[in-house]
Amino acid sequence: MKLTTKGRYAVMAMADLASYSGKKPISLSEISIRQNISLSYLEQLFLKLKNKNLVKSIRGSNGGYILEKPASEIKIANIISAVDEKIKTLNCKKESKRGCNNKSTKCITHNLWDDLEQHINNFFEKVKLEDLVKQNKRNNL
Repeated sequence: MKLTTKGRYAVMAMADLASYSGKKPISLSEISIRQNISLSYLEQLFLKLKNKNLVKSIRGSNGGYILEKPASEIKIANIISAVDEKIKTLNCKKESKRGCNNKSTKCITHNLWDDLEQHINNFFEKVKLEDLVKQNKRNNL
């Protein structure tokens, strides 16, 4: 399965933002320190998250980012998709006429990996950002 740091870090940063944002915007430098993610990398991710209307930037000396909508309305799948990440368990393209190993047929385990990919994507569709925040709070009590 391929889920790069881009997708993982985007979810981490959004969970941090949801956890720490109350009424004030959160700066990327705060998220960077808490989550140990490079500030320049966060800037790239948040540009994509902003373009997909998941976060909103607030300018000024007390500026930073806030969630565009409630954490209960943001699916993990939305975050992963916003940073151009795809969950992929197969090396072949499903719609291709060629098989998994550039042969005329699919590999013997093709359906297994395809089913796994569907389960993972369905899981990320069901989990909301709010779920992560609540789970983290319970685990840290």
